[in-house]
Formats: sequence, C-alpha cells, structure tokens
Amino acid sequence: MELFYRTYGEEGQQPLVILHGLFGMSDNWASIAKNIAEEGFEVFVPDQRNHGRSGHSRIHNYEAMVDDLLEFLDARELQKISLLGHSMGGKTAMQFAFDYPERVQKLLVADISPAASTHGSTHVTIIDRLLDIDLSAFSSRREVMQHMQHTISNPRLRQFLHKNLYWKDRASLGWRMNLEAIRENLEEIFRPVEADDPFDKPVLFIRGGASDYVPDEDIPRIEKLFPQAKISTISNASHWLHAEEPGQFEREAIYFLEHG
Repeated sequence: MELFYRTYGEEGQQPLVILHGLFGMSDNWASIAKNIAEEGFEVFVPDQRNHGRSGHSRIHNYEAMVDDLLEFLDARELQKISLLGHSMGGKTAMQFAFDYPERVQKLLVADISPAASTHGSTHVTIIDRLLDIDLSAFSSRREVMQHMQHTISNPRLRQFLHKNLYWKDRASLGWRMNLEAIRENLEEIFRPVEADDPFDKPVLFIRGGASDYVPDEDIPRIEKLFPQAKISTISNASHWLHAEEPGQFEREAIYFLEHG
C-alpha cells in the first residue's frame, strides 16, 4: 500500500523512519521529527494504513504493515535505516527488525512491549464511542470536541482523537481513521510480535514511568529478543511520553541515534 508521508531534513543524511501509534498520524510527530532532522538526519514519517492520509483496507495486521514499510523503503531506495516506533508503530518496527534485520541499523521503541497487551478492551470502548457520534449532526469540529467531553473523559486523549476529524467536503465531517477496520483487527494489533531469531543490534526502549505498557515482568522477554536492548524510563510520563515530555524524549532519542 502506498503511504502518505512527511519528510524533514536534507536528502542523503542518515535516514530515520518514525512510525506513529494507534489513532495517530504523521502530523503528531512533526515537531520531534524537525528537531531530530536538525541533528543531521533525514526523517521520514509515514501514516500507517487505515490512519491519516494513507489508504484504507480491511486488512490491518503487522504482516501487512511490515510489507507497507518495506514497499515504502524500496520505493525511496533506503537500504538501511534507523527506525523509531511508538505503541502500534513500535510493534510494527520490532516486527520489521525481526523480518528484515539487514535493513535496520538501530531500533528505538517508545512505550510498547513485544508481548501481548491487555489494553484492547479499552480501545474497543473508545472506537465504539467515536462510531456512535453522528457527525452529520455537527457543523464544526469544535462542536464535535464539545460533544466528546461527555463520552471521553481524558482531555489529552480527547484532543489526540480530535485531530483525526476533517472535512470530507464542504458539508461533511469524517474521521481520517478507518475505525471499522481497526475495531475488527484489535486482536491483531494487541497480539505479541513474533521472531525466529533475536534482533542483535542496538535497541533502546523508552517507557513512561506512569504507563503500564512496558511492565517490569516483560523485561526478560525484551532482553531475550533484543540482546543489546537498553531500557530508559521517563518519570511521570504516561503512554504519550513523546507529547508530555518531548524535550527529554528527544534528548534520549538523539543521543541513542548518534552514540547508541
């Protein structure tokens, strides 16, 4: 599948690909991508399938997203990259590194474990609440945001989801996410990643201290699958650690990409 993407930095510099998480899009990473690019990287930030401006499909699993990424790299003749992924994007990145280790120089995983996740039911609730919104009843994105206050209590999550609203035409609002396909495939999204062999290159896991997506009990599995892995924790940050603590996240990411 052809992916919409944004790019930052000068052509020919060290290539870095950033993969957003579930319900996200490339625009969420614009500021961080620009700052990393200033350190001498050419940064590519695609929208994964069923997200942002990329195509929609009923198929949404890590095999398909890995194939999308491979097609994206081959089309741009990017033979070896550093790869950063958050949440669902982190699992795509891990699976790609297992399947094509020769294409990945360094791997950076933001707040997700290679193990199965228990957060699927929460996301079913979120999707169902979004699907229950009759967008034809609203005349502005602001009105939808006000309505969401009654169904989604977390203001950061609400704002994050709201960014997916767009005008399909002059009179119709829509969601950029393919909510139906994502809901049908949540079991796939929250399953563990699979590996025949460990990925034995530099890897940095950055987790949020207030997040439970990378629990301590998953560390032995991480160390087995990624023998060179280092784990860093950003205190007080939740699952959206790159949005809540962008400065610290950028410093750790850039140091790892340059020296890890």
